Amino acid sequence: MSVEPKRASEWTIHGERVVDDTRRAVLSIADVELPDGVRFEQYVLRIPAAAMVIVLDDDERVLMMWRHRFIVDRWVWELPGGYLDPAEDSMTCAAREVEEETGWRPRSIEKLISFQPMVGTIDQENIVYLARGADFTGAAPDINEAERLGWIPLDEIQQHIDNGTIVGAGSVSGLLALLLRKATGKL
Repeated sequence: MSVEPKRASEWTIHGERVVDDTRRAVLSIADVELPDGVRFEQYVLRIPAAAMVIVLDDDERVLMMWRHRFIVDRWVWELPGGYLDPAEDSMTCAAREVEEETGWRPRSIEKLISFQPMVGTIDQENIVYLARGADFTGAAPDINEAERLGWIPLDEIQQHIDNGTIVGAGSVSGLLALLLRKATGKL
């Protein structure tokens, strides 16, 4: 097995020490060196992967949850989703989270996009799926997840992003990917 030579712009990692290790996050400090020789400590946060779902109905409306996010102290619309359990398939997680959080069971699911929300500090893959249609199970939405649910027309999504009622990286990235598909005739 050959090892690719180090590139001129690649950082050197001299070590990494764990500061806090919890069920949902590992916070560490890495001892890094830049190509020009400057050396410093960089915070690193490792978080389990997350899966989110855009549930799109036949009228091109998206199922979203209205919830309060205490860290930014704002009420926002978000896609249903959550952390993958250890060894859980991301598509299984996505479908489970939609049903648990909203009471709707997705019919068909396909991967739409995956991304890293803050690649310079945080390691957390986010996978956004597109579900076409869903069936209501009769279960009430999880009160710990959302104050209410809404079916937001796809043609109103950009306005919600622009006015700051959709701000989460997963929701914004997934919804913009969906709007791009629609604009290019691939929806």
